[in-house]
Amino acid sequence: MSLSDKRSPVQKKRAPWREKNFITEVLLPSFLTRKGGTRHSPPPIFPKLKENQIGLTWIGHASFLIQTAKHNILVDPNWANWLMVIRRLKHAGMAIDHLPEIDLVLITHAHFDHLDRRTLKQIAARQPIVVPTGVGNLVHDLGFERIHEMSWWDTLSFRKLQITFVPAKHWGARTLVDHHRGYGGYVLHYQDRSLYHCGDTAYFEGFADIGERMKPEITLMPIGAYDNPSGRDHHISPEQAVLAFQELKSKKLIPMHYGTFRLSYEKPHEPPQKLMKAAAEAGVLSQVHFMVEGMPQVV
Repeated sequence: MSLSDKRSPVQKKRAPWREKNFITEVLLPSFLTRKGGTRHSPPPIFPKLKENQIGLTWIGHASFLIQTAKHNILVDPNWANWLMVIRRLKHAGMAIDHLPEIDLVLITHAHFDHLDRRTLKQIAARQPIVVPTGVGNLVHDLGFERIHEMSWWDTLSFRKLQITFVPAKHWGARTLVDHHRGYGGYVLHYQDRSLYHCGDTAYFEGFADIGERMKPEITLMPIGAYDNPSGRDHHISPEQAVLAFQELKSKKLIPMHYGTFRLSYEKPHEPPQKLMKAAAEAGVLSQVHFMVEGMPQVV
């Protein structure tokens, strides 16, 4: 089966004229929708982790706090209420002041919904930050002690945590004329556990290779923004997410990248519904674990 055959039905059927309706179909409904979640939620109770345990807290969109007994790691932290003209639909899962002391920050690529400079400036406390090649200059003045730039398949060791930057099918430009910046996902290995944050990606054959080489136990998989205005194949659909999960041979799929910012035509409730249907048809529904923003879990 070719990649074009694996595109979602929505991607196949959408006509070009719909691109003209982004304001009326996406922006205006977002402005009129009451923001979900809780603005002044109490501080989360982070579990006291034992060796070989992983704690996971979804902040919203692609933002996660990943914890071990020795590490507090933030991936793509974003507390912004706006992405230029795109309004946040749900409050962040916790107040930024309720974070534990952060040891390391990982950024998957330079897009505004994944690299928010204002958020990073609030988090920076002379700890290291890891970014793709060509992204270092966007964070150099924010207060981080060291900036590590990584290319695909580079590996970095941090306090016995192994971090590998893996490929994706996306792009990394911050602006329209900005073509030199990298993009990808991260696979973390610590003791006997492994976790894969896919970043932003469309479906591509690289999932099987990542699964073979990295053997990720837990996969944080994007499932939204697949019916995008440009028509470009750069976000994975829920159906493709299930296929990628199977090719990774991962054990647990945790959905992300939906419900926080409306970036494309699909309704906010569609991605999880489509994911559950596709997972049930593939016989992997028991391996799908939805998270509630701001609620720490041991995974």
